[in-house]
Amino acid sequence: MPEQVSEQTSRVAIAADHAGVEMKQQLCNLLEERGHAVDDLGPQTTDSVDYPDYAHQLAQRITSGEVDQGVLVCGTGIGMAMSANRHVGVRAVVCTEELSARLSRSHNDANVLCLGARLIGSAKAEAILEAFLATPFDRDRHTRRVGKIEIS
Repeated sequence: MPEQVSEQTSRVAIAADHAGVEMKQQLCNLLEERGHAVDDLGPQTTDSVDYPDYAHQLAQRITSGEVDQGVLVCGTGIGMAMSANRHVGVRAVVCTEELSARLSRSHNDANVLCLGARLIGSAKAEAILEAFLATPFDRDRHTRRVGKIEIS
């Protein structure tokens, strides 16, 4: 496993569905405290919404280059990941602990972290996000494999 480097600031988009609003806001605060430029795509209330709408909006920000990385929060993270991964160039992963977050970055160059607000607590979500942001892609070893992810 590559040595963990200090977290660098980046442009991060974040979105949720109704189940993830509270965790999204907490993570927005953490990102801003760490000096990241945060693009909060909503929602701002817990009124019922459709998670694919938010996942697609965030994925478009990734593919256009408007942001470097993204964070999606729903009940499990699974629906958000499935929706975001429909976009070429998006590599969204669901993580429930820090090791998966680090390995998804170093081995797979994941650019969207999906979290399940109904599965993990707020302290765990913060730790996972910090591990995700602090871990660089191990280009030398994994570029070829990551290049094979997309199917034309």
